This record gives sequence, structure tokens and C-alpha cells, in this order.
Amino acid sequence: MTRQTGGQLLVAALLAQGVTEVFGIPGVQLDAAVDALHERQDVVHFTCVRNEQAATYMADGYARSSGRVGVAMVVPGPGVLNALAGLATAYATGSPVLLIAGQIRSDQIGQGFGVLHELPDQTGVLERVTGWTGTARRAADIPTLVVEAFRRLRSDRPRPVAIEVPPDVLAEVVEDVAVPARVVRTRTAPPADQVAEAARLLLAAERPLLYVGGGIRASDAEAELVALAEALEAPVLVSENGRGAIDARHRLALDSLALRTLRKDADLVLAVGSRFVSTFGTRVDTGDAPVVLVNSEPEHLGGIREPRLALRGDARATLAALVAEVTAPGLPQRPSREDELAAARAWVAGRLTEIAPQWEYLTALREVLPADAVLVSEYTQIGYAASLCLPTYGPRGYLGPGYQGTLGYGFATALGAQTADPDRAVVSVNGDGGFSWTLQELSTAKRYGLAVVTIVFRDGYFGNVRRIQRDSYDGRVFASDLTNPDYPALAAAFGIRAVTVRDPAGLASAVADALASREPVLVEVPVGEFPSPWHLIHEGLPTPAPLAPGADRVAPSR
Repeated sequence: MTRQTGGQLLVAALLAQGVTEVFGIPGVQLDAAVDALHERQDVVHFTCVRNEQAATYMADGYARSSGRVGVAMVVPGPGVLNALAGLATAYATGSPVLLIAGQIRSDQIGQGFGVLHELPDQTGVLERVTGWTGTARRAADIPTLVVEAFRRLRSDRPRPVAIEVPPDVLAEVVEDVAVPARVVRTRTAPPADQVAEAARLLLAAERPLLYVGGGIRASDAEAELVALAEALEAPVLVSENGRGAIDARHRLALDSLALRTLRKDADLVLAVGSRFVSTFGTRVDTGDAPVVLVNSEPEHLGGIREPRLALRGDARATLAALVAEVTAPGLPQRPSREDELAAARAWVAGRLTEIAPQWEYLTALREVLPADAVLVSEYTQIGYAASLCLPTYGPRGYLGPGYQGTLGYGFATALGAQTADPDRAVVSVNGDGGFSWTLQELSTAKRYGLAVVTIVFRDGYFGNVRRIQRDSYDGRVFASDLTNPDYPALAAAFGIRAVTVRDPAGLASAVADALASREPVLVEVPVGEFPSPWHLIHEGLPTPAPLAPGADRVAPSR
């Protein structure tokens, strides 16, 4: 007979699902699980972070950059609460993240005794930011819960999930409990008649547009997307979460900003794997063009979107079915739209001159990044622009916070992406405001040799907050200025090399050197105020007045 603790069963069940990396912090309620991880450290690696926020952020970065499930493990109560921001970001971006959450002793749950790390209705808290949460009441429950978690994570609707494991359950010894086999990814296509109708609409359209979101990444549907676009000679417009769904160098690839000019002549929009609403919850303006929606989430298929046709299904399966329909023998070849797309690119380029300083930095950065690099874009002035226009050449090459807009998520998320592939170039773009959330994870970067190039643009403010305050409240600003550390000295304190640069050329040189070194490097960039990008990101906002000459070039003193 095989005798195992609940902790050993947990690790065995994770290994059966292909897990090789866990991010977290040990704690007393997790002792039996941590001991089991120690026992199997030859096949599963544990990255010990410095704050539970970083555990779920890193799991998210690991998952979205690799396509594998990211696993985090934290103690109950304050540990779970610290981890919620990462779960919320994973929920917003459809990221397959599993949180192993400690609990108090199983016979004390819900009793209100005030025991260590007790949280009123911790299960309910987790249910608000996950697609599913399960609680193990016996050690024998653990393998079944792990299988259910991975069934959901590998379904058409990837969302973060959580499993609560009380300490007595982890310590319980059981005999002959089987560990189920690996869960296989499932893909569901819409009914054949709906696919046929969508194909008919696409073939009847003379100037169709494809608009894609993060569902392409979640479904690994990049090849099917390109095949459909080429068959229809249809431009592909990428949302922030859709960046990398098609190589930005492809003749049909465009940024979502191009919708504002292409919709004038478009006669159909096929939106795949996108919520297809604005950040303010309003309908995306497609002009007179009707919309066909493809999404695995039923709540993203109706309402204010008012589609002509809505297809519920996995992006890859649905696109593959559409490709088969629109490439049937005997169909005429579509005429080139090269002139139309060239005009759209010129129009977009003209609009980007309105954020020229940010675009100059991003252009310099793109020139030195390998084609398969991962850029993690923080909520900062350069990051806002990156979400709009950074050319992304490969799948899973751009990570943003999605609609959650999680300030401070970026640096730790980049560490997770680097953990997923130590040989891949990973760059983290931060502002001095957001970087402060997880800068202690410089320790994690150093300890595990995570060669992330961390860029910190330093202007001394919560820049967006300060702009809104100044422009909306008669110039009054409050609590939006920062007292920053000496970043090179901070990096040195962790044993990390740092460099300060002051212009795009200097940034390009510093990043190229850092990438070549294959070690963690911090690049500080003192900057002044940048022009607002919000009218380009959010349609309907007024175009701001230009900054005074030279204002965007002034770097503040420390």
C-alpha cells in the first residue's frame, strides 16, 4: 500500500498535470505541502518571492508568455488578500493561473475563533476573482480538485482558479489514493450552420475587417487567424490583449487605432476573442459595418455589441472551421487592398506624431529587441503608448494588465515570463510610480538569475493622476508627487547592475548591452512630462493641447 500525506498528493497531482514551477512563500499552514515540494525538488522548482502579490503576478506572466498553467501558493488570510491583485489581473486577461491557497484548520473554518490568518469567508473572497474555487476537506479530495481545476484551466474559457487546502488536510496520511492522468485541452466549435452563415457574410463582404483580442493568444489561434486574413485579404486590427496575434510586419497587420479610418469603407467586422467594448463600457464604433462576434464567453456575445451574428466557441476551432469554408475550391481570389491599407498606415503614423516622445522611445526599444522578445507593459506613460502601437512580432510577445489596469503588476509579471523561458529576452517597462509596488522583487531576480531588463522611467510623479488633477481641477494637484530612491543605488544594494540614460538612443544602447549580458539589469530613464495619449487610446476624448516646446524633454532632479 502507498501511504502519502495530503501535501504529497497535492504535489503528485500537480506533477501529473505537467507542473514544473510554483511561485509562492512558505508559511505554517503550508508546511506539509512545502515539505512535499522539497521532496520532489528534482522535478518541480519553487520560486520564493518577497510578497504574495508577486506570486500571482509571476504565475500570470509565466502562463501568458508560455501557454502553460502558472501556479502560485500562499498562506491564508493576509497571504490570500495580497495575492488578489494578481488573480484579478489574470481574470481580466483570461490567464490560466492556479492559486493553491492555505486555509485554517478544517474544523475551524467558519467558526470565527480568530485563529492565526483566519479570514471571514475566504472561499467567498476567492470566488469573486476566480472562475472556480474548491476546498479540500480530506486529503483524498485533493487529486480530484486538481483535475477539476485543470479541466477548467484547459477549457475554452481559461480563467484563474483556486484550491484551498487546510493544514490538517495537507498533513493527513492516506493510503492508495490514485492520482488521475493529465487533463487534455478541449476546444468547442460553434454549430456548423452558424459557421456557414458567418462564412457567407465574410465572402459577401468586399472590405471585411478582422478585430482580435486576447482570445487568440489563449487559444493559440495565430496560424488560423493569419490563414483566414490572407484568404479574405482582410486587415487584422489588434487590441492591446491581441498584440502578437499576427506579426506586426505582416502586410495585413494593423493597430486597433486604424479602425477609426478603415471603418468608413468597411462592410463587415469579424471580432474574435475580444470583449469588443470600450474601456468605458460603450459599443465599439464600426461605422455602418455589421459585426460578427466569435467568443467563448457568452456574456461577450450580445448586449450593447448588437452583432449581426454571434458564434460561441473556441477561437482556434472556430477560425479553423471558417478557413475551411472560405477556401473551398472554385472561390474567386480576393483583390489586393494594398493601397487602402497603405493609406490607413499613413493615417495612423500621422496620429502617432501626437505622442512623438513616447513613440521615439518605443521605436528605439523595438529596434534592439529580438523578434520573439516579451515586453511587459506597465501602466505608465510609455506603457500606455505601447498598448496602442508597439510592434509585436510573435505570439505571447506582449503582456498588459487588460481591463483591470493593474498599476504595479508589470515587474513581477516580467519575472514570471523570464522564469517560463530563461533564454528568451524579457523587458519590463515601468514608471517610478508603478515600480514601487514590487521593487522588492529585485531580490527574486538576483536570487534566481532572472535576466529581465527592467526599465524605470522616472518623472517623480504619478504622472497620469497629476495630469488629470491639473487639467480638471484648475491646476490643483494633491498627493501625486513621489519621493523616489536612488535607483542605481537601490539596484546595487541587491547586487544588480544599473545604468542611467536620458534619451531614446541611450535607451537602445543600454537595453542591447543588458540583453547581451543575460543577467538582471535596471535601466533608469529620467524624463519630464509626456503628451497625453488618452485621446488615441480611448475614442471620444478630446485632443489635448500640445505641450510647451521642450517640456517633454525636461528631466527633474532627484
